[in-house]
This record gives sequence, structure tokens and C-alpha cells, in this order.
Amino acid sequence: MSQLLFKDIIRRKREGETLSSKEIEYFVSAYTKGEIPDYQAASFLMACFINQLNFTETRALTKAMIDSGKILNLSQIKSPKIDKHSTGGVGDKISLILAPLVAASGVCVPMLSGRSLGYTGGTIDKLEAIPHLRTNLTESAIIEQLQQIGLVITSPTSEICPADKKIYALRDATETVESLPLIAASIMSKKIAEGVEGLVLDVKVGRGAFLKDIKTAKRLAKMMIRLGKEFKVKTVALLTNMDEPLGRYVGNGLEIIETIEALKGEIESNIKELTFALGEEMLLLSKIAKNRKAGRRLLEEKLKNGAGLKKFQEMVKAQGGDQKIINNYQLLVNAKYKFYATAPRTGSIKAIDALAVGRLCLELGGGRKKKEDIIDHSVGFKFLKRSGEKIKKGEAFAEIYANEQEKGRMVKDKLEEKIIISPTPILKRPLIYERIDGD
Repeated sequence: MSQLLFKDIIRRKREGETLSSKEIEYFVSAYTKGEIPDYQAASFLMACFINQLNFTETRALTKAMIDSGKILNLSQIKSPKIDKHSTGGVGDKISLILAPLVAASGVCVPMLSGRSLGYTGGTIDKLEAIPHLRTNLTESAIIEQLQQIGLVITSPTSEICPADKKIYALRDATETVESLPLIAASIMSKKIAEGVEGLVLDVKVGRGAFLKDIKTAKRLAKMMIRLGKEFKVKTVALLTNMDEPLGRYVGNGLEIIETIEALKGEIESNIKELTFALGEEMLLLSKIAKNRKAGRRLLEEKLKNGAGLKKFQEMVKAQGGDQKIINNYQLLVNAKYKFYATAPRTGSIKAIDALAVGRLCLELGGGRKKKEDIIDHSVGFKFLKRSGEKIKKGEAFAEIYANEQEKGRMVKDKLEEKIIISPTPILKRPLIYERIDGD
């Protein structure tokens, strides 16, 4: 099929027609090989964004992206292979706490994760705050580590869904990221290519998520669950609240501290609630737990006896990281300056806006405005107060860690403007809105 014929495909999708699987396969294969120029591919993606892909087209796109590379062969690992994926949020270090606890419970967790782009954090960026830790493992290193300790958190290899990497970069450049079918195909192609048997999705909804309403989040969740079923990967989803940051820390190195503290047993209530809810689903999919009560009991045990912390330490060691960080946080990069954001009035904290916090962390250097940006692992926030708690005028509600005084002061002032304080007590919204499966 020539570029001339590809123009006809663009035109037909622009006019709202349904494309065949072969036409979608051609686009993915030819663009990945460099046979279709960016300007034509961008036009095609915009046509898909405006007129949307139906499920048959979405399935074809997912399959084509899987087929553009290799599927991780985990057949020699006998334990159940289950992963978890989050659509991204502010202060979301759940994977770093959840994966060791679930792996310590007997599940093989091959977690191939991503980096941040914009205000939502990336699991790989958080891990790279640990000195010397490698996140670019080869396929053979991934399999060997899974055989030895049952857990790996690393970037996808260059051979897993190479089409998705190239298409996602163009989607980001052409403002076509928010298309639900394109999102579903991107996420599920990578997760299916991991060779897992089950997948738990944490679909974030709210101010600090790219999905702002439950209805849209539910549509995406159902689409991904259906794709999982098509490719024989049992998939379930939780729709979860991302109106405010998870836990008390936001920022790559700071979230590593909170991860370790959580695994030591000093775990924030909202982190524990979400970690255990997702963990129960992973243990149910693996059939290690017969019901949620048994799953929760097992996770409680692995948290209490330190098995989750030990598994995290084993992962850090296996990936070349400095294990001494477990008891010495000074080994992480530390910011030069600390500022305190204080309450402008007395009352109850109604909201700490996750979107505002994410964008302010980006201003400090804790995220990427463009793909090439280098992240500052030391900057971020520690929240001394959370929504629903009482506070007095002038009392500090957050610590701000910065490496530039001017930026630190600016972020302090803006954070104080964004906090909403009510004169009356606040009823908090639920953390978990809904569970969705394919049954």
C-alpha cells in the first residue's frame, strides 16, 4: 500500500468511515518503519481523535501495536503473573508499595512502567531517585529477576510495542492524547505484551487526573477490560478519586521515603485503603486468595511482618540500587531550601487541589514539560495537614522543598492561594468510587 493509498485511508476516517483491520495494521507497521511521514500520521491520528475508533478498530490497533514487537515469554515462571496499571495521578506511589506486598504473597509481578510527562508522576522517575538503580533492564534480565524474586519494576524494553512509543510521542505533539480508544490501545498493548495472565487497572478520576468525570472513566475502564478479554488477559478496574494528592508526599525522592515508611508500617490511611483494595484484586485474579477477606488478611500479614519491605529491598538490590536508603534517607538527593505554606484563615481544610499541586511540583522541576526535560528528584511537598482536618490561621499545612529560592517562594504563595478552608466540618468524598469487571 503506497502513501497515495494511505491518503485515501486518512480521508475515509476523516469522513467517519470504519477502517478495516488490514488498513490499521498497515498504518502501524508502515509508520513504525518510517514509511509514513509524521505529517500524514498526524493527520490520521487527528481523524481518529475527531471521529473516534469503534471497538473493532481499537482491537485492530491494539493487536498491531503488540505485533510490532515481542511478547515477554514468562512461560517458564510457574507462579501466577499479575500486573497493575494506574492511569496516573499526583502523589501516586501505590505501585511501589503494592507490588512488593503482592510479590511477597506469592504472585509474580512483571511491572513495566512509564515516566512522567506533565504534572502526573511516573513510577520509573520515582525509582530513579534511588542511587544507581537501573530501570532499563533487558528481556533476559527481567526474566531472571522474576525467576529469582518474583518482582521487577522497569521500563519496557525497546522490543516491546515499539509502535506505541512512536505513536504516543506523535499523539503528545499533536494534542490527540485524550482519545479514549487511543488511550486504551496504548495501555493494553503494552500490558498484554508483558505476558501477564491478569491485570488490575486503577483508573483515576478528578482534578489531578486526565479523566475528570466518572462517566468518561467508566467508558475507558470498560473498553480496556473488553480488550483484556479479547486477548485472554483477565482484567478488572477500580475507579478511584484523584481530587487530592495520595498520601502526604509529592515529588520523586520524597515519595520513595513515603514508600519505605509505608512498608515499615507507617502507612497513611488513604494509601493503605487503595493499596489493599488493588492488592485484593490481584490476589483474587491469581487465585492465591479465595476472597477479599483472605486477600486482605494476607496483605496485612506481609505488611506487619516486614515481608513487603524485604521484597522491595530485594528489588532495589537486584536492579543495582543502594539498599542503604532503607534506613538512611540522606542518601537520596536533598533539596537546598524548605518553605512552609500556612493557612490564610481558621477552619477545616475542604480541599488541597491535586491539579494545582501537580502543576506546582512541575514548576519546581519535579516533572517534565517536554519529553527531553531532566527531572529534579529532590523537590516536592510534604503535607502536614490533609482535607477534613482542622487548621488555625497561620498554621503550616505543607513543607515545600526547592532548589531555587525564588521558585520556592512563588510556589509557597500559589499553594496558599489554592487551599480551600471551610468554617464548618467537611464530609470527604470516597476514595474508591466503583469496581468494574467483564462479567
